[in-house]
This record gives sequence, structure tokens and C-alpha cells, in this order.
Amino acid sequence: MPLNYTNSIPLHIQLKHEIEEKIFNGEYIGKIPSERELMDEYYVSRSTVREGIAQLVREGVLEKRPGRGTFVKLRPINDWLGNLSSTSEIIERMGMTPGAKLIEHNIIELSDSLHELTGLKDAYYFKRIRYANNIPIGIEKHYYPVNIGQELIKFDLNKEAFYELLEHKIGIKPYAAEQIIKSNKVSMEDARLLGVSPTLSMLNAERKITDIDNNFVEFENAFYRSDMYSFKINLSRKSN
Repeated sequence: MPLNYTNSIPLHIQLKHEIEEKIFNGEYIGKIPSERELMDEYYVSRSTVREGIAQLVREGVLEKRPGRGTFVKLRPINDWLGNLSSTSEIIERMGMTPGAKLIEHNIIELSDSLHELTGLKDAYYFKRIRYANNIPIGIEKHYYPVNIGQELIKFDLNKEAFYELLEHKIGIKPYAAEQIIKSNKVSMEDARLLGVSPTLSMLNAERKITDIDNNFVEFENAFYRSDMYSFKINLSRKSN
């Protein structure tokens, strides 16, 4: 399948996007095709293939293994159900470096559905991109009581984990959570922020957190890349 030679986007960037798309769609798992195979499939030169792959290696999507070829480097982030853990804690347990970028924060009036869920009329809203080894893996949207949000915004939310701040800086301990996980699509804007196709199926996790006195602490609506994020739970069957 040849690339678009009339497009203003350089061929190596087009090829990079093609490879990324196949990784995100699960077509490339483990070792990707060789340079020669990619040259033949996309009708491009070896230098175009090497530059496209080199960019993906620099971004941490691919890795070269001498004498073996080029492999997909993305590692699934396993979220163990039943444990109230932050995204940062989960990423660290996987041996990866967590990161975040605050995109938006402000006090907003909640919709009827969020008002019913949280008991709040207004909430402090935060939106962040979450990273694992500098790779964007998800979009997290948080809703807090205004007084809690006003305390959180005093800290560098590009570096700090919300749970750590709540527990150790603000003195609020998240105690219990109700979580719903489903498949969903992200908006065009969020797909752009994650660098993924808007058609990619995402894992949508909605989580309501309360403290030990059953007071509302946080509602989170998060979208995670399904090629990088999975949920794991251990089950057992009891004999009757």
C-alpha cells in the first residue's frame, strides 16, 4: 500500500503514523516487519523506513534489539481491581516512570447527572494527560469539592499525585471507591492530545471516592489507551 506522495507531510512521518496505527490496532505485536518488508509494502526507500522507525524508537514506542530486529516496546499497564491505587502507583509497580500534564482547571457548575452522583452543585475540575515513560496513556478528568480543589491547585500538578497530596498534604484519606469500567471513544480533542486515532477503542473508568466517614472526595472520569492499559483481578470459586 503506497504512501501519499502528493501529501505535504514527509514520507517518513506518514510511515511513522502507519506503523503507530498498526501498533494501536493490535496488528503489530512483538517484532514488526523488517526494513525490506516495509519498503516493499509502502513503496519507500530504506532511508525513509529508517527515519520513521528512528522517531518511534526515540519516542519509546519501538526498540531495536541487535541481531533480532525491531520490537514494540509499549508495555500494558495493569490496574489490579480491588485495590484503591493511583495511576502513578500502578505505573511505578510496572517498573515505569509516571508523569502528568495539567491541561485545564477551573470551578464549574455540574450537570444534573454529576450533581446526582456527587451531591455537589459546583466542583473544582481538573483535566490531565497521564504518561508512562513519557508516552501518553490516558486522559483523566477529576471533580472535587471546591474547597479540596482550591488546596490541590496550590501544588505542582504536573509532578504530584492527587492521592499523595490528599493523604499527606491536605489530610484527607481516600477510603472506598465505586468503579465502573467500559469501552468508549474519546473526543477528537482528547485523541489529538494522546496522539491516537479517534476510532481507537478506549478503556473508560469512572470512579467515585469517599473518605472513612463516607464523605464525597472525588469523581474521576478517565480514558486509557486499550493497547496499553488493562485491568486484572484474581478470582476463585468456593465449593458449596
